[in-house]
Amino acid sequence: MSINVIHPGLATAVQDLGRKGYFHLGIPVSGAMDRFACRCANWLVGNDENAAVLEAVFMGPKLTFTQDATVAVTGADMTPLVDGVEQETWSSFEIKAGQTLTFSHLTGGARIYIAVAGGIDVPEVLGSRSTYTLGALGGHQGRLLQAGDELPVGKDAAPFAPRHLPEALRRPRETALRVLPGLYWHRITQASGEQFFNDTWQVAPEADRIGYRFKNGTPLEFVEREQPFGAGSDPSNIVDGCYPYGSIQVPAGKEPIVLHRDAVSGGGYFMIGTVIAVDMDLIGQMQPNASTQFVKVTLEEALAARKTHDALLEAARQHIQQCGAA
Repeated sequence: MSINVIHPGLATAVQDLGRKGYFHLGIPVSGAMDRFACRCANWLVGNDENAAVLEAVFMGPKLTFTQDATVAVTGADMTPLVDGVEQETWSSFEIKAGQTLTFSHLTGGARIYIAVAGGIDVPEVLGSRSTYTLGALGGHQGRLLQAGDELPVGKDAAPFAPRHLPEALRRPRETALRVLPGLYWHRITQASGEQFFNDTWQVAPEADRIGYRFKNGTPLEFVEREQPFGAGSDPSNIVDGCYPYGSIQVPAGKEPIVLHRDAVSGGGYFMIGTVIAVDMDLIGQMQPNASTQFVKVTLEEALAARKTHDALLEAARQHIQQCGAA
């Protein structure tokens, strides 16, 4: 079975849950920007949670199916249509051989996840099918989809089963992003640090898989010091450091950048903190000019948030599996 790409949409690529174990070599984790939505899309069609899906940004693709298939679409608010007939999101639905899947206009969020029973069967590269476009790695030929591409789909032995995830079991789209202050917090004044969390920030146009830039906040004030050799003259510079997933660098102290799935693993900017892992999905669904606040949390609060998120994810998985068994 295969899927023919009639129109790729704005920026559609193959993704799974990411590429583990190579970040120390400078190879990003990549994978779905909204991991909750990606997992749920796979469960809705009976796949393993790490099966490869299509991630589409702002505008959906136009796809024709060569054989019957079970499909689910999660994430942003963008209605799927099969030969023009609307289908429900966060639900499994059938597509017959020769039918075409298209999408309505985006009305909320930023990214959708299109799962097909059997998974998108591109080759694994370093243990993942995720696309890292800057390195031309993984996915379909290491790039975004193009018109005329043919995507292989894995074998699916399971018959179609209607599955649905109610809104109560989906991740709510909070606007606040919880942050654990970083190792370089001492580089800014106490008043500046407090102001960072008091300000309302807006997503800048420079927002993609590498990082989300935020604007319209108060510039940071740095504690005066003699710059170490190799750090340069800007007070936001350091000699070098490792960048965790979700870390927030602030070049020149002006506009924070939250590093996301395709970001580099190190460099010469200080980090004010790190967005906790469970809130990174929220960033992946933010549109340019969306407003947010950063909220300071402790390590204990971050771990509690992870526990709450994991409980919601498990409840979603169990509900979907019960639907499929009914």
